[in-house]
Amino acid sequence: MPLDIVIVYGSVRSARQGIKLARFLVRQVEARGHAAHLLDPLELRLPLLDRMYKEYPDGEAPAPLEEVAAYLRRADGFLIVSGEYNHGIPPALKNLLDHFLEEWFWRPSAIACYSAGTFGGVRAAVQLRATLAELGMPSIPSLYPVAKIGAQFDEDGTAREKAHERRVGRFLDELEWYANALRAARSGGVPY
Repeated sequence: MPLDIVIVYGSVRSARQGIKLARFLVRQVEARGHAAHLLDPLELRLPLLDRMYKEYPDGEAPAPLEEVAAYLRRADGFLIVSGEYNHGIPPALKNLLDHFLEEWFWRPSAIACYSAGTFGGVRAAVQLRATLAELGMPSIPSLYPVAKIGAQFDEDGTAREKAHERRVGRFLDELEWYANALRAARSGGVPY
């Protein structure tokens, strides 16, 4: 049965390179027969966090928050695409994540991380795991790190090396397993 996967991208910089990785992941998820939805904070233009989505009266949240909440509620899993800013999480990603809470609950997340250097964003991924767990979407054990992001993908998300398509397979297999398992568990109810 097809899954609904939301790809959450985290950069709004003018020369951002990670959007290529996000597009690659959208294509890979769709190639497996699943629905893929890209949440791009540059397009969404979310306000800086003042009130969480749940703190607005019904129907009074800004339109971008309503749009994102609808995607999150339908999702079976989340693929978080994070760069590494000073060994940490990009502010646009943290802002997007923190606007919501219950909408993330009871679904797995997977972290694809990247950097311009050789570490592939793993230092940000370590911090991100704690945030994702607190938001109720624990991350799968595997990461998908990409070093030297600027040389890895074309603008449309086409991988420049076939190794990416091989590597991403196991990563997405794991996300699918957790997403299916938690979808089955949610169908029987959640703890609260």
